[in-house]
Amino acid sequence: MTMTITDECISCGACEPECPTESISEEDLYVINPDTCVDCKGHFDEPQCVAVCPVDCIELV
Repeated sequence: MTMTITDECISCGACEPECPTESISEEDLYVINPDTCVDCKGHFDEPQCVAVCPVDCIELV
């Protein structure tokens, strides 16, 4: 499983520094690389990007 950022993203940037695998990058909006995202497993109890997102635009796919 991996996380994805929906088009509701406001490009605030809160998620990017929280990612332990550096899987989040800014394009037109922020995106999550599905090849490197591990849902924070082995790092945290919950995905940190979801925990800090002010608009709840990050979902598990």
